[in-house]
Formats: sequence, structure tokens, C-alpha cells
Amino acid sequence: MEITKGLQQVLQGNTKFIVVTGGVCSSIGKGVLVSSLGVLLKHAGYSVSVMKMDPYLNVDPGTMSPLVHGEVFVTADGAETDLDLGHYERMLGEPLTRDASVSAGQVFEEILQGEREGAFLGKCIQLVPHVVDTIKKRLFNVALSHDVDFVMLEIGGTVGDLEGVTFLEAVRQLKMDLGHTRVMHCHLSYVPFLSWTGEVKTKPTQHSVSTLKQAGLAPDALFLRADKAIEQESAEKLAIMCGVSRQFIFQVMTFNPVYQLFCELQKQGVDKRVQEHFKLAPRTSDLTEWTKFIELIKNPVGQVTIGLVAKYVGSNDPYISVVEAIKAAGYHCQQKVNIVVVEAEALEKETYAGDGKAWTQLKALDGIVVPGGFDKRGIEGKISAVRFARENNIPYFGLCLGMQMMIIEFARSLLQLDDANSTEFNQETKAPVIAMLAEQVGLSRKGGTMRLGSYQCNLVPGTKASAAYAQPTVAERHRHRYEVNNSYREALENVGAVFSGIYVEKNLVEITELEGHPFMLGTQFHPEFQSTPLKVHPLFKAFMEAVVGRQKAKGN
Repeated sequence: MEITKGLQQVLQGNTKFIVVTGGVCSSIGKGVLVSSLGVLLKHAGYSVSVMKMDPYLNVDPGTMSPLVHGEVFVTADGAETDLDLGHYERMLGEPLTRDASVSAGQVFEEILQGEREGAFLGKCIQLVPHVVDTIKKRLFNVALSHDVDFVMLEIGGTVGDLEGVTFLEAVRQLKMDLGHTRVMHCHLSYVPFLSWTGEVKTKPTQHSVSTLKQAGLAPDALFLRADKAIEQESAEKLAIMCGVSRQFIFQVMTFNPVYQLFCELQKQGVDKRVQEHFKLAPRTSDLTEWTKFIELIKNPVGQVTIGLVAKYVGSNDPYISVVEAIKAAGYHCQQKVNIVVVEAEALEKETYAGDGKAWTQLKALDGIVVPGGFDKRGIEGKISAVRFARENNIPYFGLCLGMQMMIIEFARSLLQLDDANSTEFNQETKAPVIAMLAEQVGLSRKGGTMRLGSYQCNLVPGTKASAAYAQPTVAERHRHRYEVNNSYREALENVGAVFSGIYVEKNLVEITELEGHPFMLGTQFHPEFQSTPLKVHPLFKAFMEAVVGRQKAKGN
């Protein structure tokens, strides 16, 4: 699509754009703000789509360590994306596609491939117009292909970052191209509280807006991220110093649960002000289902402790979708959920079921979840966690790698195949119960080459999976290279393994259960990517119901 043609098509339509940038520092919640604005608009009857543009040079986060950039969220069409897309999907309840995730790496890759193919007809390629036009084309493509009232755009990073300059220039040009009533620029900025003076300081936000103005941008609204309430005097000072109407300056406080932010922003009139900016007849956002959910969270009838046996320890970001799915399942079962991260490497270093710190944590759990991951670090600890859950009838839920750990443990303990392993961890194993998918053999490129995206799973009647889903087939999202080795399926079935979900086209195991166990179930896919606060994934709900049932049985 040529940029001029795309612009003309957008001008002929009615789609409006809301751009969110961040100031002072990172990790202040731009993704949560974008989602919150989207929720307010969606519940006022508007259709919404969301995009995230990241200035990093990676094509996508798929090859980055989760400890560096957090969870890799996978869309139904197989894109490996930033974790913020998970926030968008969970809060808005709308599935996104690969065009919702753009990185500087993708933009430069597209341009350089075009240059090699002669697409620029001998021109000198420059940041302006070529890079900026490519960014704008990505935005126009989303607006034109999704036909929604609003496209929400988050610009990753922090205003002032060198790598973000071209994205800010694209926003500047967008405002020029479409005009004030088609684009709204919201700037989220951190406002620190200095405990030693007892004061809220607005100067960092003033400097952040000054940096925006140097890039030719003046925000239409300021959202002040703070832990302490900001007084009227400070807000009025920011209005004067930043050139933003006082009516368009809002506070974004820290809430637990975070969903209270939707209601708080509505109280401040954000939904009305956004519509006012776009000269729309005001509609009221109906947040009834969210207020009911918040009341459910605030009024539990019990509590459970769930262990996350993890490789990436120190931050929940690598497992954010898993954590949110567990918590949501607990809320819908009227339970407060305490999540304990158990370090997998510590389990393997300590005596099995002994008195070490990690095993003491594990033995106190009401349920165990082993999430996805790669590489062999911590693998033996995860296998030990499977064994403990199996031997002690503790509800267990394995996700992707977590299912493969089940298969290895079953093979070792129930089939007496002591050498059983995955060829990912031991290529010389005599019992490769987990092996590389046929289409993965021989691939040298790492990025974007796994089995990615949504695939159909046929459920076996009479199984826990079938009962949970209450339908014969489902579509679930994948991100893996290794699978259950079909050569061992019959032997595993003979000792109690139940393969309750199958990808029929290639006869691949999708779900595994253990016969006679209260709840021991693993999935080769990632169900957490389709679980939302208001619509919990059936398998997470079934797991939580098993946890609560076991706890009640123990109490009796």
C-alpha cells in the first residue's frame, strides 16, 4: 500500500486514533492505561482495536530472554509479541493479530529487503520519509483492515529514548495528516513523591512534555502516574507549564485489583473527555460486569496457595498470563489466591521431599503449576515436582513444557525407563519420550520458526479435558518445537496416561491426563493466552475447582 493511497482511504473513513506515550521512566503502565481507555470506549458502545509499537531492533521478542523483556505473548495467527498485547486481549476480550505488534526491527527489515529488491528505484533511503512512512503504513493497515471506531496505539519505551524518535515523528505527522478531531495524544508520566520533603514533584513531567514539544508534539491529555494523590494546585501548575487543559489532566493511581482503575478513570470523566475531544455525542460507559467482578475479588469465601515451579525467578513478568489466569480462576471460585514461586533449580539441588526451603514451599501448596520454558536449566526440579504431585494426589497443571515434564516423569517412574528424557535436553537418551517435531528438524533460524499460533484439538469424550470444555473440538495457541513421541504412547497409556486431546491432522498429543488422579493434566498448548478475567479458560477453572475440592475434603 502506498502511503498516499493509505492516507486517503483513512481520511475517507471514520476511524479515530488514540496514541499513548510514556514519560520519565519505563514500566509505569502504558499498556494498562491503553487497555483501560479501550475498556471505557468499548463499554460505551464503540469498537476498538489496539496496536503496540516497540522501538527495539529485534524483529519480535521471540528470541529474547523472558527476564529481559518479560513474557512472549502469542496471537492466534502465530505472532510472537510483547506482553502488553496480553493485557489488551485480557482486558478488552478481543483477539488481536500479528499486525497489532510492530517493532523497529520489523520496520527496518521491511525497508532493507525492499531496497535489495529495487523497490526504492535508486533513491537514498532516509529516516524521513521512508522509515516514518513505513510506520504510518502499518498503522493505516490496521485501521483499514479492522474497520473499527478507534485504534489505540501504544508507543513503547520512554519519551527521550534515541530509538523512539522515528515513532514520535510518525505520531507528529499523523496529527498533521488527520487533524485534531481524528487523533488524540495521551501522555502518561510518572509523578514522584519525595518522602523526605513530603511533596509530589511535577518537574520530571514538565521536562518530559518539553521533550515531546522538541519533537513537535503537544499532548492533548496528561495522565499522572502516582502513588500519592496529586493536589489541585499541582495539577493546575502542570496545566500551565505543559499547555494542557486542566480538564484533560487525570490521575492514574495504583489499584489492587488493577481493574478498579477503569471505574476510577470513569469517575474522573475520562470517557466523556475523550469523546469530547473527538466531538462525539457523549455515551456512558457501562462497567457493570467489571464492578461485579471487582466485588467478587473483594469478597472471597476462602483462600488457596498455588505454586508456580519456575525457571525464571525474580519477576512475574515472564509468566504474567499464567499468573493472571490462575488468579482469575480463583476469583471465579470465590477464592483469594496466593501464588508462590518455587525455584525449579533449588528443588533439584535439595533432597527430594526434604526440609530444604524449596521443598518446604512445595509441600505446603494446594496446587502446582509448571509453566512453559526452554533449555535444560531447572528441568530435573520440575520433573521432581510432577512426581510429588502424582504421589501425593496434589492437583497439577502443566503448560507446554509442563506437560512434557509429566510424560518424562511417567516414563521414568511408571515405565521404569530411567533414561527417559526429551531430545531437547539429552540428544543421546535411550528413551526419547519427547522428540523434535518433524517439520522442525534441520531448521537453523531461531526467530519465528517454532510451531506457533492456533491449532485445532479434538477432545476425547469421558475425560477431564472434555468435561471442562464441554465441546468436541477447540482451538488453542502453541509455541514449541518438541512433542510427545508417538512410539511411546501405547506403553504410557498402559500405565495410566490418558491422551485426551489430539491434533488429528498430524496425530499429535495436545492434552495428557493421569487416570485415577484428582487432577493431573498437561497441555502442549498455552491455555493462559486465551483466559480473561471475565471469561476464565475452562482448564484453569477445572484446575482451580480441583484445588478447592481437595482443600475442602482435607478440611472435612
